[in-house]
Amino acid sequence: MLSLQRLVAELDAWMSPASFQDYAPNGVQIEGREQIQRLALGVTASATVIEQALAWHADALLVHHGYFWKNEPPTLTGMKGRRIKRFCQADVSLLAYHLPLDCHPEFGNNVALMGHLGWDRYEAVDSQGLIWVATLPVPLTPTALAEHIEARLLRAPTVITAESIGPISRIALCTGGAQDYLSRAAAIGVDAYLSGEISERTTHEARELGVTYFAAGHHATERYGVQALGQRIRDHLGIEVAFFDEDNPA
Repeated sequence: MLSLQRLVAELDAWMSPASFQDYAPNGVQIEGREQIQRLALGVTASATVIEQALAWHADALLVHHGYFWKNEPPTLTGMKGRRIKRFCQADVSLLAYHLPLDCHPEFGNNVALMGHLGWDRYEAVDSQGLIWVATLPVPLTPTALAEHIEARLLRAPTVITAESIGPISRIALCTGGAQDYLSRAAAIGVDAYLSGEISERTTHEARELGVTYFAAGHHATERYGVQALGQRIRDHLGIEVAFFDEDNPA
């Protein structure tokens, strides 16, 4: 058993959420029972993931995408109200870490994704760890790299290929909805940039900046950080953890 207070203290010590200007609160978002023996993990606190966690008899759910985002209606009604009611009825806590989980140099979404893709030569190119650059083990054509990404993530990426692009050796990366960092990636001098989402303007930017863009899915690129964090929790704090997922093509 581990107290909720100690679990949050350990997580905050590892990830330093106070150093980020985030879009939602990090840490405890819904407070349930005091003692934690089983901690469920997920990318997003969707209704399906909540029910999977409750069926496993979790004491708390830890996710990357929680609730109470900026500019979101504050009322607990509709879909959000139903989700939060399930936590309260079951006396189960919800914990969420957004940017701190993206950026962590050991178990963040960016680092965990690069590890899952088999890339072990990488470095952060900004102070917080939002953008990373990896050197591929072997240079790949855009088509070959897309096939590799699909094989590892089980989802075909959308690829915007810049004209006259040669083999890709250096690729910048930021998981999730970070397509607007494409210009920053181009300024670094990489061959390609990978994120989760794509906007209409992204196509023009990639072509005109000469950087091949891979949109590999917001959900698909952010499945691995919370699992790496869960392993750290299990190894260092000795409680049970289990990852629950929901198919999401976006």
